[in-house]
Amino acid sequence: MAEKSIRDRIIETSLRLFEANGYHRVTVDQIVKESATSKGGFYHNFKSKDELLYTIHDHFISYVLEKGQEAYEKWSTPTERLHAIVKSFVMMIDLYKSEVTVFYQESSYLAPEYYREIEIKRDRYKELMFKVIQDGIDCGEFRKELPVPIISMAIFGMINWIYKWYQKEGRNTIEEIANIYADIILHSALTEQSKANPKFQHLFLQSRDEASFPIMKDFF
Repeated sequence: MAEKSIRDRIIETSLRLFEANGYHRVTVDQIVKESATSKGGFYHNFKSKDELLYTIHDHFISYVLEKGQEAYEKWSTPTERLHAIVKSFVMMIDLYKSEVTVFYQESSYLAPEYYREIEIKRDRYKELMFKVIQDGIDCGEFRKELPVPIISMAIFGMINWIYKWYQKEGRNTIEEIANIYADIILHSALTEQSKANPKFQHLFLQSRDEASFPIMKDFF
């Protein structure tokens, strides 16, 4: 296995330290020491600790936006697009759990210029979700009585909270959790006619016995 680059070691170490201690309690000296690098190595890769925090945030936000756009382009109906976007959003938690945790704990410490860059990408993702929901309402696949901003923000809220309880060693895999969330959201958003559409049946969970649904203590 190839040795990790200095940049990767710095990011990995700072993630662990920020998550455990908070951004302001961690110094560049600590990051350098625990990542077995040097201050020269640090400042060669990052102009400041602020830029490092921005890089951590940007990793997962860029991934979510990219996967959302891919889903939009790959599928032709709002229902299929929503299903794919929700699944990719949930799957992100498994890949970037530490980054998401640090983001929600420490995003207020981002310098204004960095915060704006993150906000631009978050707004683009929000606009993508709004468009998918609106398209679904316009073509009759989604319930017209659901306000676009509210259902969209409800989806974000449901998925964003996963980082609080998800564990890799938990009873359900992240893909199983993604399928469950997609099923819940589609059942909430789709019209009765759309839910009965044979074209969409493969998007829903099949019947499962009660033992398949563990009690929540298995996640913590």
